[in-house]
Amino acid sequence: MQHHEETPVTLMQEHGIKPTANRILILRALLQAGRPLSMTEIETALESVDKSIISRTLSAFRERHLLHVLADGGDSVRYEVCHCAEEEEDSDRHVHFHCEVCGRTFCFEDLPIPAVQYPEGFAVENVEYMAHGVCPECRGRRYASSPSSVA
Repeated sequence: MQHHEETPVTLMQEHGIKPTANRILILRALLQAGRPLSMTEIETALESVDKSIISRTLSAFRERHLLHVLADGGDSVRYEVCHCAEEEEDSDRHVHFHCEVCGRTFCFEDLPIPAVQYPEGFAVENVEYMAHGVCPECRGRRYASSPSSVA
């Protein structure tokens, strides 16, 4: 699922957010990353932007459904751009994978979250689907650093 035509300004306008210079920088960083980022990763990418501005901007983006907030099972949450401007039905939900070795979280945009039938009376407001394991890059390093057996 590629979103080439979407610019930070267009996305903000679709979600009813006034574009400002800092908001554009923050949203551009999230879009360019191509994967969910933690607050620390966003702060590192945007050293010239004050942490409080980043925090307030992320809150504004969440309120207007411009961000998905993902718990990766660690100590922090990660932020990912939501490309669906509909508040009621989010067609942009997909599976994520968190590498337990490097700590990166990957998007599998072509894998939708499986439909689940919940028991009567439960009102589901949010669903996250996060798989945990080892990414191909870390698996490659793990196998490359294993001592080879000498016969």
